[in-house]
Amino acid sequence: MYLFCIRKNCIECTRANSLLLQVRPCGGRLVTSVPPRPSCITISTQSVSQRLKYFLVSFLFRLRLYKMAFNVPAKSFVAISDLHPNTAHPNIVGVIIGKTDVKGFPDRKNIGSERYTFSFTIKDCPDHFINVSSWGREDYIRALSESFRIGDCVVIENPLVVTKDTEKEERYSPSTPSFYRLLVSENHSTVRRCSDIEADAMLLSLLHLPIKDPQDYYSLGDIVANGQSLDGKVINILAAVRSIGEPKYFTTADRRKGQRCEVKLFDETVSSFLLICWDNEAIQLVQTWIPRETVLFLADVRISFDSFRNSMIATVISKTIITTNPDTKEANLLFSYVREFVEFGGLDEQEEQTGDQVNLDSIVDVYTVQQVKLRAQENLDRSDPIFGITFAFITALNLDSSISKLIRNRCAWCKFTINEESNTCVNVACSGSGKPVDVITTFDLLVGLTDHTGTLQSCNLSGNVAEKTLGCTVDDFVCLAESQKTSLKWRFLLERCKIYLKILPSPNSRTGLRVNVLSCTLADPEEVSQSLSVLGM
Repeated sequence: MYLFCIRKNCIECTRANSLLLQVRPCGGRLVTSVPPRPSCITISTQSVSQRLKYFLVSFLFRLRLYKMAFNVPAKSFVAISDLHPNTAHPNIVGVIIGKTDVKGFPDRKNIGSERYTFSFTIKDCPDHFINVSSWGREDYIRALSESFRIGDCVVIENPLVVTKDTEKEERYSPSTPSFYRLLVSENHSTVRRCSDIEADAMLLSLLHLPIKDPQDYYSLGDIVANGQSLDGKVINILAAVRSIGEPKYFTTADRRKGQRCEVKLFDETVSSFLLICWDNEAIQLVQTWIPRETVLFLADVRISFDSFRNSMIATVISKTIITTNPDTKEANLLFSYVREFVEFGGLDEQEEQTGDQVNLDSIVDVYTVQQVKLRAQENLDRSDPIFGITFAFITALNLDSSISKLIRNRCAWCKFTINEESNTCVNVACSGSGKPVDVITTFDLLVGLTDHTGTLQSCNLSGNVAEKTLGCTVDDFVCLAESQKTSLKWRFLLERCKIYLKILPSPNSRTGLRVNVLSCTLADPEEVSQSLSVLGM
C-alpha cells in the first residue's frame, strides 16, 4: 500500500511529512505502518498502474502548491507547468536544484565595461522544472547569487516568461520539460529565499527525485568498458562518494580566480572513478556530501579521457544537475551495497593497497609512539581514523622471510585476499564473491616502529605504499637474490624514518589498534630535530 499525505503539520503521518508524496512501499525507509490521522487525505494505490501513480503524485503536488503556507494568497502562485509568455506578473515558488557561478562578459553597448550573469534551475513538482537567468550590474548579480544556494526554497516574483531556443539554450543549460525560461531583472523582479519555517517539506523532498529517468544511467564499469568511445559525451551516472579532496584555488593567465575539487566515486563495478568540479557552486554542494554514505545521480556530466591519468574521468558542467541521495529503487540498492561493503571493511582494504586516498599534505600533526597510543585510546568509541606523522626507527622488517609471508594474492577489484584453494574472493560484498576472480599480487608486510617512548608493533605496510618505500615492484622483489633482499632490509632497519600513519581502533587485534603506513621515507636529521624540539623532547 502506498500513502500520500497532504496535511502540512501531521506529526503522526510518515516521518512527519519530511519526505512527502514519494511513492514508497510499506516496509521501506519510511514508517508507513503508523496509521494517519483522520484529517489526512490518504490514497491507496496498491492496484493502480505506474502511470496513474505518477499522475496522482503530480496532482497532489499541484494541490499542495496552492495550499502552501507562505502568508501569500494561493492564487498568487503559478505552477511551472502553467507558465506562458502571456502570464501577467507571475509568482513562482520552488526549490533550487541547480545553479551556476557568476560570470562577466564584455558589454557590446558600453565598450570597456562588462555585464554579469548567472543562472539557476527551479523545480515545483516531480515532473516540472525551468531554467532562470539574470543579467545586470556586477553588484546586483553577485548580491542576488549570494542570497540563495542549491537546496534552498525561493519565491520568484514577476519574472519575464520567454520562449526558449531549445537547441541553443540546452547546449549549455540543463534540459528542461518546459517550453519557456524565466528572466529576472533588477528593476522588475525579485527572488526571495524562504525561511526554514516557510520552506515546505514537500518542495524539499523534490531534491531527492532525479530529473532524468532513474534507470537511464551508466555504471562506472560501463564507462570504463566503453573507454574512449565515450570521450566528450554527456551522460548520466549513478555512483557513491568514496572520498572528497580539498578544494584548490588558482589564478588564470588573465587574472581570473578559479577553483577545482576532485571527488572519487565508486559503485559495485569500479572501486575508484574521478569526478572533477570547477564551479564554486558545485564545490559548495560537494562539501555537504558524506564519503562512504552519499549516493549521487549525476544528470548530464561530461565524460573525457585524461591522458595524464590514462583513464576516463567525469566533469560537472553547466548542464549538470546532481541529485543527492536519490529516492529511487536503483539508488537504494546501491546504498545497501555501499553500507555492506563499508561495514565489511572493503574500502579500508583497498586504501591500504593503493595508499592514494589520503592527501599527505593535509596530515600535519606529529606524535611520539606513546602519544599515538593515547590518542587511539581516546578514540576507541569513534569509527573515524586518526592521521599523524611519527619519526621512528624501523625495528622489524623481515624482508628475508619466505615469500608466502611477504606477498598476498588479492582480488583485482576489491583488493581483499582470495581463497587460495578456490581462487575466489572472500569479500561477501564484492561483485566477484564466490566466483573465480582476476588476481593481483601485492606486498603485505608487518613492520615495527620504535622511538624513545615505546613501540608500535605489526604496522601494515602494503600495496603501492610498500612498493614506493622499497623502491621495487613485487615482480622485481621476487627476482632478487637472498643477499639483495637482506641488503634492501638493512637500508631501513634501525634507521629513523618519517612515517605517515592512519590509526583505527580494532577490537579484534592483539594491540587493539590497526595501524596503516601511508608513507615511509628516511628522515631528514634537521627536520627530526625541529619536530622533536616542538614536542619538547
